[in-house]
Amino acid sequence: MNVIELFKFFINSKSETPDDGGLLDFIEEYLSDFEAIRIDVEDVKNLFIYKKFSEGEHLCFAGHVDVVPAGNSWDTNPYEAVEKDGYIYGRGTQDMKSGVAAFVQAVKEASDFKGTLSLLLTSDEEGEATYGTVKVLEYLESNKMLPDAVVVAEPTCEDDFGDAIKVGRRGSINGYLTLKGKQGHAAYPEKAINPIHNISKVLGSMAGVDLDDGDEFFAPSKFVVTDIRSGMEVTNVTPNELKMMFNVRNNTKTTQKEVKLFVAKHLKDLDYELRLTQGSYPFKTDTDTKLVNLIDNAIENITGITPKHSTAGGTSDARFIAPLGVDVIEFGVKNDSIHSVNERTTRAEVENLYKVFKDLIDIWE
Repeated sequence: MNVIELFKFFINSKSETPDDGGLLDFIEEYLSDFEAIRIDVEDVKNLFIYKKFSEGEHLCFAGHVDVVPAGNSWDTNPYEAVEKDGYIYGRGTQDMKSGVAAFVQAVKEASDFKGTLSLLLTSDEEGEATYGTVKVLEYLESNKMLPDAVVVAEPTCEDDFGDAIKVGRRGSINGYLTLKGKQGHAAYPEKAINPIHNISKVLGSMAGVDLDDGDEFFAPSKFVVTDIRSGMEVTNVTPNELKMMFNVRNNTKTTQKEVKLFVAKHLKDLDYELRLTQGSYPFKTDTDTKLVNLIDNAIENITGITPKHSTAGGTSDARFIAPLGVDVIEFGVKNDSIHSVNERTTRAEVENLYKVFKDLIDIWE
């Protein structure tokens, strides 16, 4: 197979989380000269596969074979790679079977490498991510097999292929606020405490407000209100309480402590309860590291473009890798149709992604 044939085969294999569509078995056989370790947990399939070419550093390519459900209203069968109008359509074309196909083919064709090459693959990235990459990393850490550098092949490019890599990600803090009041008759507001009225006095100073100034790599951490509900859907009773949910995609300047202080500043005279959870934490890989320098060089060699270093967007499994002290970046095809109807990419992007990964392997020293 060439990389496009491999890519289309992956698209034609339906693999909605946590189903791997048989792809990890296929990849294990496809890379038959690599050592394979299976770390399957419950319904989740995980594969770590590696080959030591010589003494030297350990470079890993990581990703997921699972996809989100296709939904309705596609113009083509989402689980059949259809090439038309200059695009290849199918669920996972951008997120991220293009990336998986590119690095699988690149490592298969590697005849020499100054160290160890490996792949870390899971079928549990689009779901809870409880039994996926984290479980493989636990195994690798306990067996002293952690890589020195990791490339996660998530879609990162914006306008043109090669224009952006991710050198970090923001964290995500979720807030659950309950503002207490006192239920009463709408005709006698002076006898009640209306939490809707109370939140309305401060909401304009909270919603959409930046909690810090950001920096060269990170946008400011913003307080984003996602849900407000209160009352009993009647017109003559004021509510006893109000519930509000919010999210802060935080950079390294803002933690849960700053969020609590921000809320307390605006609700200081009110009776409220606040609960915070955090599913991911911000991180940034040093842009002067070997990994960043060499992926930049490889992208420039293939595309002629110098990529910008970004931390924008949501989360990825890179958030599990960085805390272990491993340098990690993300690079993949353009991200403009992931999780959407008629997800698509181009043949040229997949082929060039494969070439970038091949070049990275060749220039790694």
